[in-house]
Amino acid sequence: MSEDQADPSSADDSADRPNFYDVMHERGLVAQCTDENIRARLAGPVTLYCGFDPTADSLHVGSLVPIMGLAHAQRCGHTPLVLVGGATGLVGDPSGKTEARQMLTPETIRHHVACQAAQIGRVVTMGNGSAGPSTDASSDGRSDARVVNNLDWIAPLTWIQVLRDIGSKISVNRMVSMESVKQRMSGDGEGISYLEFSYMLLQAYDFAHLFKTEGCTLQIGGQDQWGNIVMGIELGRKLHDADLAGLTFPLITKSDGGKFGKSESGAVWLDADRTRPFDFFQFWRNVPDADVGRYLGYFTFLPMDEVRALAAADGSAINQSKIRLAYEVTKLIHGEAEASRARDAAAGAFSAAADVTGDAIPSMALNADEFEKGFSLKFALVQAGFADSNGKARKLIEGGGVRLHDEKVTDPNRQITLDDVRDGYVLVRAGKKRLFRFDARD
Repeated sequence: MSEDQADPSSADDSADRPNFYDVMHERGLVAQCTDENIRARLAGPVTLYCGFDPTADSLHVGSLVPIMGLAHAQRCGHTPLVLVGGATGLVGDPSGKTEARQMLTPETIRHHVACQAAQIGRVVTMGNGSAGPSTDASSDGRSDARVVNNLDWIAPLTWIQVLRDIGSKISVNRMVSMESVKQRMSGDGEGISYLEFSYMLLQAYDFAHLFKTEGCTLQIGGQDQWGNIVMGIELGRKLHDADLAGLTFPLITKSDGGKFGKSESGAVWLDADRTRPFDFFQFWRNVPDADVGRYLGYFTFLPMDEVRALAAADGSAINQSKIRLAYEVTKLIHGEAEASRARDAAAGAFSAAADVTGDAIPSMALNADEFEKGFSLKFALVQAGFADSNGKARKLIEGGGVRLHDEKVTDPNRQITLDDVRDGYVLVRAGKKRLFRFDARD
């Protein structure tokens, strides 16, 4: 669509929908905005986008914030564009990084792009063959989202075109003042390469290009993307006299100051092969009490009156709010069936009469002769994902946080043998809420 064409979605029933800014603000998801009249800008339908760099074949729970932003925008009558950085992913965003990212091949990037688009499609209703199993997708008049890949418009550019059409419009003084650049230039590391320094030019060009071709006037993203978004707004104005805006989400942290999205065994991924649905459920089930209300607002579509009521629970009742949080987010990412299985498995596993034989409990089948030979408890903890090294497994055992079935084990040299097999399995517990089953296979 050219820049003087009207958005075809403008004739819908947007007057009956909530204002996207109000929705995000009520849920605590607005950090900064470039337009003081953002509410008026969002009174009618707009096209907006959010970018995802395909640095891995799975997004993690931190990525849920921008995904939820796109989904809320769609529910408010706007048209979301999911930009996957096939080109910028080959460069690497220096934002928040103290050293250069690992260089990825084009083939790897393409694989990551496909995987991430499918994951986003679980939450955002797609319309270009990328639809996922979102339990909230409906035919209520929402405009379908589309996946766009910036490799499609950046790859054809020549070096001279980049220099003349983009580089001539962007101040180097402004680029070196960017926080992501200053941190890399003032640190003790290897500095910043020209490759990474060029990243912000390409991202800025994305916004200008999407305005020209799609009528896109709003970019959303994490708070760390503020500088990149502002640069895109300025480039769009210089190239196309575009009136663009940006809105960022706050950095999500835990109430104790810890990094959000990390469990004791590492990052919590949206891919079921990287983080099992049961473990995904348990991550949300075990969040600190003080974070329950915030996370219900951030990561679910529950009405805010219900969110506030769940957050107000105290004493043991807050555990039911945590279970509701875990169920809703697991349902969103893995579907209702997996969420129900994880909830039921967790309820049974930690009850007095635990049934841990269901498929939802993470497990590994081993031949009977492996139990006959015996293997170390440290090995079992690493295989279960409770520790990422034998050294950390040793500390976990010595700290009294490990049980075999219901027996506490403090000997780091403990071996698991056939004598530990009960009803065909060995149950390893770490802490109060993590468990893993080793099945004895004939």
